[in-house]
Amino acid sequence: MTSTDTTREEAVTNRRTGAAPRPGSAAGPRVPEQLRGRRGQVRVAVYAEDLILQTGVVQQLRQRPEVELLSESEAGRAEVSLLVVDALTETVTEHLRRLRLATSGRIGLVVGHFEAGGLQTIVECGVAAVLRRSEADQDRLVHLITALANGEGVMPGDLLGELLDRIGMLQRTMLDGRGLTLSTLTARETEMLRLVAEGFDTSEIATKTSYSERTVKNVLHEIITRLGLRNRAHAVGYAMRRGLI
Repeated sequence: MTSTDTTREEAVTNRRTGAAPRPGSAAGPRVPEQLRGRRGQVRVAVYAEDLILQTGVVQQLRQRPEVELLSESEAGRAEVSLLVVDALTETVTEHLRRLRLATSGRIGLVVGHFEAGGLQTIVECGVAAVLRRSEADQDRLVHLITALANGEGVMPGDLLGELLDRIGMLQRTMLDGRGLTLSTLTARETEMLRLVAEGFDTSEIATKTSYSERTVKNVLHEIITRLGLRNRAHAVGYAMRRGLI
């Protein structure tokens, strides 16, 4: 039996029994480089606050063919960096910030206790997926990892709701600062839409309002985009139904 055959046989045995790889190897069975793309494995680096947390996650992922676990020395080429912690402390936040600078891959967080105010922090640190440790079984861990590798995000339902609320609040704040809401128009927008409703084209509206044709086009495009409308006629109909013009 060749050394290659021996290595493959050991890898199969390790996956079946959950045995640790030989010292000096990666955190899971090594797969030849030419087979990784063929098998679609995601390269993952696991970090944790303590050895017990790290060992638990590594043991679950080691059995899955979708994942290639990397050693510490190989972590720089990880597609996904997974941090496993009890809570989002200042130390953990600093670790996340360092990970964001040190890796080009995406970051996932497996956390035991998550305070309501921590969402903004993890978003700022580049975390794209969160899983609570109480829900972190093997299948959910692999789902989180593959979602990250595919450019997707994963959030518990309550955190997703909070994130959407924050986005809505930010959007309303930005619009209010410009004298707008999602369903109202500025005086300039109202005037231009009224002229569209009266049948004037872009050049005529520009002449009547003393704006350039480009400005007229941009203003009308902004109205259509902000209100989620299809075209100028739709914008006019929308505005008239709501008594805005």
